[in-house]
Parts: sequence; structure tokens; C-alpha cells
Amino acid sequence: MEIRNLGASGLKISAISYGNWLTHGSQVEEDAALACVRQALEEGITTFDTADAYANTAAETVLGKALAGERRAGLEIFTKVYWPTGPGAHNDHGLSRKHIMESIDGSLTRLGTDYVDLYQAHRYDHETPLEETMEAFADVVRAGKALYIGVSEWRAEEIRAAHALARELHVPLVSNQPQYNMLWRVIEAEVVPTCEELGMGQVVWSPIAQGALTGKYKPGEQPPAGSRGTDDKGGSSMISRWLKDDVLERVQRLQPIADEAGLSLAQLAVAWVLQNPNVSSAIIGASRPEQVTENVKAAGVTLDEATLSAIDEVVGDVAERDPAKTQSPAKRDFG
Repeated sequence: MEIRNLGASGLKISAISYGNWLTHGSQVEEDAALACVRQALEEGITTFDTADAYANTAAETVLGKALAGERRAGLEIFTKVYWPTGPGAHNDHGLSRKHIMESIDGSLTRLGTDYVDLYQAHRYDHETPLEETMEAFADVVRAGKALYIGVSEWRAEEIRAAHALARELHVPLVSNQPQYNMLWRVIEAEVVPTCEELGMGQVVWSPIAQGALTGKYKPGEQPPAGSRGTDDKGGSSMISRWLKDDVLERVQRLQPIADEAGLSLAQLAVAWVLQNPNVSSAIIGASRPEQVTENVKAAGVTLDEATLSAIDEVVGDVAERDPAKTQSPAKRDFG
């Protein structure tokens, strides 16, 4: 497993991290989830990402059980706060001081740990002053409940403003967690240059576009039985944007490029995001242990310029590049 620094910080993380967004506590049974985490550990993954909102806190509980008994200092555990949890009452979401302080304690209890390595703002909160949010995060760090702070899906100007406050408060704001893959490149124009300047790294989610970049979804055909494209617990709604014939035709045309590189399509997709020098880690998920084994083979792979150019030529205009697509809800109305 390749090990990288998280941005310009001293924290070292695995280039492939394991996330349990659409799986643990919802899409797969607990035994399967535990098996996937054990396989991740076996493959050298040390970085695990979750959030309190995943399966309404159940994902954190499953991950805590899976990592119980492991040497804590040998792991990097990330979680997030913002989206509704519990009954979703008026203070059960957002980045207010109240919600952050209550949420970090709940996350630590579910994860079975005294601290998380990275605590992330899961979206930007337009209803809470940024100063309030950053001061609360600073207090979480000073209490020893989180070692580093990050954000997720924040725009460049939001990241810059938060970083300025973090410097004043002496808080290590070190990362952003955006969606990033061959088909979704909205961070390239503004977010990546800003983070490079500020010394922040990307921990990217959906490097295989929820599975669309595996090649198993064929143009003109229904999604395979048992795939994420047929999952009625949230998976199908997330992947539906990619299950269009023009996109799937381009994905099929990537197969010869993957073959030439000696990789599967999924491995090619993960390796592609890791070529970006601002990407510190790519988050993979899995419903079966063998998926973990396949995807970790992308770690340490170097794609040459000819391969990268060939990918760009095939993907072409089906890739989304508009920076405005990075956005947080204008209001916390999740009813």
C-alpha cells in the first residue's frame, strides 16, 4: 500500500482509504461489512472514512465494531458532521456550535475511540456564521477529540475563508473531501489550485462513479441484478446520473486503455484520480471483500502521459467540469 501525506500536514494516510457511505448499515448485512473492513486491513489500508449521517449513525457503529481490537495508533479514522441525524429536529443538523459539540461525542461513542484523526464539515452551512463553526472545531481539537479538521464539497472561496480563520485559531485545516473521477472533474479549475496554495489535500470519494466506471453497466441494457444500479436503499438514485447511453458508451471505449495498462476498468479509474498531485487518498467502498482486493491494486500505479491523454480523448465532453456544480444546500431544509 502506498502511503501519502494528507496535504502539507505531517499526517500520513493510505493512498486508498475505505469508506462506508452506501454500504454499512444499509446496503449490505453487518457480517459482509465486517468482512470488507477486515479485507481492507489485510490489504494495508489504514485510513477509514465514515460520517454520522451514513445510515443515520449505523455506519459509524458498524465501523467501530469492525475496527475494535486494532491498534488505534496504526489507524486513521475520519468522520463528518452536517447532515441530519436522529429524528432530524431543528438542531440535529448543520454546523452550529451546539450540533458540532453534540455530534463529535456521539461519533466517538459509536466508533469506540477517544478521538478521530480527521473531523470534517460535510457541507458548508449557509445558516451558521463561519466564525462560529470554526471556533467550535477549534474547541473540538483543543479537547483532544479530533487531531485535524477538514471540509467536504466546499467551494474554493469557502475553503479560503475557512483556512484564514483556521490560521487565526491555530487549527490544522488540512483537507477537502470532494467527489472526483474521470466523469466528474468540477474541482480541477478552482478547488484544486486553491488547496494546493493553502497546503490542503483532497480525499476524494466516488473514484469509480458509484460503479459506473467498472464497465459492468452496458449501454441499452438494464443494470445487472444485485448491482448498485438496482439498489432501492439509495444506491440507484446516486448512480442514475451516469447510467446514460452516451456515458456508458464512453466507458466501454476505456476498456482497451485499461487492457493496455494491465488494469481492470475500476483499477484504471482509481489510479487516474491518484495521478492528481493534490489527491492524497481515494476512498473506495465495497459490498464484497474481493472488491477491496481488486481496487487496492491501483495504489502505486503510474499512468503515463499517453494513457492520460487517451482517457481524456475518450471521455471528452461527457465529463462535468463546471466549478459551480460544487454546492451546499442554501437552507437546511431536509424535511
